[in-house]
Amino acid sequence: MESRPLRYFVAVAEELNFARAAGRLGISPPPLSRAIRRLESELGAVLFERTTHRVALTPAGEVLLTEARFALEALEAAGRRARRAATAEPKLSLAVKADGDAGLLEAILARYAADPAALPVAVRLCAWHEQARLLRQGEVDVALVYEPYDRTGLDAEELAVEPRVAALAAGDPLATRARLVLADLGLRPDEAHRYIDEVRSKGQDLAQLLTLVGLGEAVALLPSSVADRYPRPGVVYRPVQDAPPAVLAVAWPQQSRSRATAALVRAAVAVADNVRERAAG
Repeated sequence: MESRPLRYFVAVAEELNFARAAGRLGISPPPLSRAIRRLESELGAVLFERTTHRVALTPAGEVLLTEARFALEALEAAGRRARRAATAEPKLSLAVKADGDAGLLEAILARYAADPAALPVAVRLCAWHEQARLLRQGEVDVALVYEPYDRTGLDAEELAVEPRVAALAAGDPLATRARLVLADLGLRPDEAHRYIDEVRSKGQDLAQLLTLVGLGEAVALLPSSVADRYPRPGVVYRPVQDAPPAVLAVAWPQQSRSRATAALVRAAVAVADNVRERAAG
């Protein structure tokens, strides 16, 4: 199956209108319609229900839309990776959210640098939950990312599991308690991850978020390591007993065969293992 019919299909599936899809693709509707018919014939499946008033995806079309988007993204990612590998001085690109490494990044980079397969590392600081997209698009080779994230097309190794703490303004009545539960924050367990993401979106980085916390404008659920690494006047941290743990992973594309990427994954796992052993001993 060639990529062009898939691109045509995705355009129609997203627009649900052949004329709009043709305009988006820069072609006229008749050849677009013929291309979709040929694709349906090749697959032996009807992809769209067509009437004079509407176009809708069939169950087969819904499945193909998910797969086609992934396939086209993978093709574009392969091109980006090839172009980066062809540069005069290739580098390994590592995506990480600022302050989103559980304090492991420096040790990982140091251990990685000693590996014979290591390349110079370009650290790309990114926004919350941006790492998975950058990996799939071929813009980075490996990432440190907190769960949950979209694992489509990715492999990962767990590095750290931390309990959550609530970051509160020092004047918040809850700050007088030694520990909390989600109900103290007005949350059910099934709401915790959505709440974490909503609060994160209030600040571009951890410093901004903690400033909002100190002003009493937010209560954040954060990995417990933040409490040790970022003490701030006006902010207190309290354990939240039933909050979901903060799970940090190192992730990379499933199709990657890069020795440099494998070396960084090995370094990350070894550093995390050492940290756990020290904590247990």
